[in-house]
Amino acid sequence: MSTMMAAPNLVRCYSSYRNGVMKSKWKCKAEGEADVVVIGSGVGGLCCGALLARYGEDVLVVESHDQPGGAAHSFDIKGYKFDSGPSLFSGLQSRGPQANPLAQVLDALGETLPCATYDSWMVHIPEGQFLSRIGPTDFFKDLQQYAGPNAVHEWRKLLDAVLPLSAAAMALPPLSIRGDWGVLSTAAARYAPSLFKSFLQMGPRTALGATKLLRPFSEILDDLQLKDPFIRNWIDLLSFLLAGVKANAVLSAEMVYMFAEWYKPGCCLEYPLHGSAAIVDALVRGLEKFGGRISLQSHVENIVVENDRAIGVKLRSGQFLRAKKAVVSNASMWDTLKLLPKEAVAKSFSERINTTPQCDSFMHLHLGFDAEDIPSDLGIHHIVVNDWERGVDADQNVVLISIPSVLSPNLAPHGKHVLHAYMPGTEPFDLWEGLDRRSAEYRNLKAERSEVMWKAVERAVGGGFSREKCEVKLVGSPLTHERFLRRNRGTYGPAVQAGKDTFPGHSTPIPQLYCCGDSTFPGIGIPAVAASGAIVANSLVSVSQHSNLLDAIGI
Repeated sequence: MSTMMAAPNLVRCYSSYRNGVMKSKWKCKAEGEADVVVIGSGVGGLCCGALLARYGEDVLVVESHDQPGGAAHSFDIKGYKFDSGPSLFSGLQSRGPQANPLAQVLDALGETLPCATYDSWMVHIPEGQFLSRIGPTDFFKDLQQYAGPNAVHEWRKLLDAVLPLSAAAMALPPLSIRGDWGVLSTAAARYAPSLFKSFLQMGPRTALGATKLLRPFSEILDDLQLKDPFIRNWIDLLSFLLAGVKANAVLSAEMVYMFAEWYKPGCCLEYPLHGSAAIVDALVRGLEKFGGRISLQSHVENIVVENDRAIGVKLRSGQFLRAKKAVVSNASMWDTLKLLPKEAVAKSFSERINTTPQCDSFMHLHLGFDAEDIPSDLGIHHIVVNDWERGVDADQNVVLISIPSVLSPNLAPHGKHVLHAYMPGTEPFDLWEGLDRRSAEYRNLKAERSEVMWKAVERAVGGGFSREKCEVKLVGSPLTHERFLRRNRGTYGPAVQAGKDTFPGHSTPIPQLYCCGDSTFPGIGIPAVAASGAIVANSLVSVSQHSNLLDAIGI
């Protein structure tokens, strides 16, 4: 949809986004250029744009959708405020050198994110159901009951090996990383003493284990000779929730970081009081606070390359936006490739993208229903695994359920609940490709493929739940995912296997074109994409500017 109206120098700009309610007005003048143009307002793109604005750069974020946030955006139907994507968060309010990357970005922007805290989620597995608590001790009780003493022994063995490694995995603050040799100053030299101290405290055996942080996590499990089926299945599940792949493909550093956030004393899970929209809200506030701009319903038709350099973007409306310093794409690698003129793309670059395997897509179920007859102690999160033997990455097998109104009643009308169930990155796009969304075939397939989510919801919520009494019922398919998130084949992201391949870096063969988001290092997930956006922002400013920012936030 074109955003051009009567005046050719106006674009529709994001003015205010508070508590999940968007307010837009024609107020921003687009002079046709900015220092940096960011394509897409996912968490990675917003982190990049907001930090660049914090550095003093003139930034314009262009977003195809009428809402900012990408996969983290929210939407409102009949007073129910739905998350469209991530809902399991931790470390959002952490501060300091070892803080979550998103928390470090928010700290740099001077933004806070009020959250409700909790320490457990309900697990529904073939062995039974139990309330799984994070922290160092409570989970042992569940293991003893559902898996036996050998599982308890192996879990203790794993924690004893992994938690000390977290000192190495978290030694370099994510915000200190940049994509050029300046990293020797902002990261290596700056944090060398603390890194050296961490290795000394580990002892030689643990320090040797730290060399595996960039290897698959399964190698650490194998070295520890962990063979209990429940432990291996549980770790595969945690890995899949974190990165969309099992333990044999996830980076050990990612899992070690997660263990440090979930299984150390005093840890907790967090949920933003106003939903995932609050994360987007805080990033947009930070962007605008420092003079950055965001233009909604501004669909980028192509990236303009001139004299072998990216010099800006052309919108579907025909408007050209010049980027004096850089273009940053927060789109997936496959969607970014489509935006580039074929003659400007090196064969090796396009082949690398086209041969990168993809995670599958999603099925979504969004429900709004009356809380009457629903248990008052209903938990916010539920995980349903139907069959361990099929694997956590099998289709129609694992369902995640989020009921955020349990902690944030303002997300639903009074006395109601809002629920989002989804199958994460396991729904094959091939089943849906080419279907007409208006056809009976499409409707029937949605009903068939969503049934496993309905059954999971009935199992999790209990006997007081009724499908017929739901006031809002929305089923989303891979085609929905592809359409609203502009995701190639509705994919979760690259299915990169640690030890066999690596996520691409942030620069490209085309000068002045950079990429951030889940198609780049460090990969999939909110912390990872926030880190990727920060790395690109840091790489586009001087080492002294970068160091001054680290000084300003005390890391």
